[in-house]
Amino acid sequence: MAALNGRDLLGLADLNPTELRELLELATQLKSQQLQLQCHKVLGLLFSKASTRTRVSFTVAMYQLGGQVIDLNPHVTQVSRGEPVQDTARVLDRYLDILAIRTFAQQELETFADYAKIPVINALTDLEHPCQVLADLLTIQECFGELQGLTLTYVGDGNNVANSLMLGCALAGMNVRVATPKGYEPDTAIVEQARAIANNQTEVLLTHDPELAAKDSTVLYTDVWASMGQESEAGDRLPIFQPYQISPQLLSLADSQAIVLHCLPAHRGEEITAEVIEGSQSRVWDQAENRLHAQKALLVSILGAQ
Repeated sequence: MAALNGRDLLGLADLNPTELRELLELATQLKSQQLQLQCHKVLGLLFSKASTRTRVSFTVAMYQLGGQVIDLNPHVTQVSRGEPVQDTARVLDRYLDILAIRTFAQQELETFADYAKIPVINALTDLEHPCQVLADLLTIQECFGELQGLTLTYVGDGNNVANSLMLGCALAGMNVRVATPKGYEPDTAIVEQARAIANNQTEVLLTHDPELAAKDSTVLYTDVWASMGQESEAGDRLPIFQPYQISPQLLSLADSQAIVLHCLPAHRGEEITAEVIEGSQSRVWDQAENRLHAQKALLVSILGAQ
């Protein structure tokens, strides 16, 4: 993975298909302990949004590699008092080896990357969630042995997870279908980018019909209907999104061997039923665990290891 040495990961399209495949293989080897590596570096976590899986998985990954983590909560740094992004980036560059940022605007992430010489990882923005999708693809690969030719259906809000799933599936040679209510489609530029990557070799389908999208699909995937920052809209969204719930009925339209994924946190009875998330086809907990292994592989690939 020398090709990723010192690079940023601001979005999934920063990877090419070969790099994605090698990253997933490295994650598999690290998870199985076929490969045991050390990376004595310092990772900074600058998170402006709440986090469980991202914060814990990055922290544990770095500790298991022999490195250290500094939690740069904006509320206890000068960021909360209005220090410019450019200044913070140039200072942190002199202390840290790598920085993972979880924030709202993609532009803020890109400004950090412009002003910091150290690698910057997108740990979630309103536009993309690439680290989540690395874990998703690892989970799907574990279940089916390969990714190419499979079909993933995402139902719900066309949010950052939907955006990154489209890019990740296109890079992996998978078909991807995204079913949303009208007015809640994924980012147009991301859709065009995913279709360019797919290059008519695989399907990138947008629809308002969840049943059409789910038919014969290999993977059904959903996320909360109101993301962080949209809490005030949650009540209004409920009736609009109700037809997009992953229920036993929707799951019955998918392939008989299909798996169900959810990036969590989950609202049972809203975007997914309790019966489905706790059912035999759910791989949600494996998916959550794989955040650790996928991000460990990413850290090793960017920073190098002994």
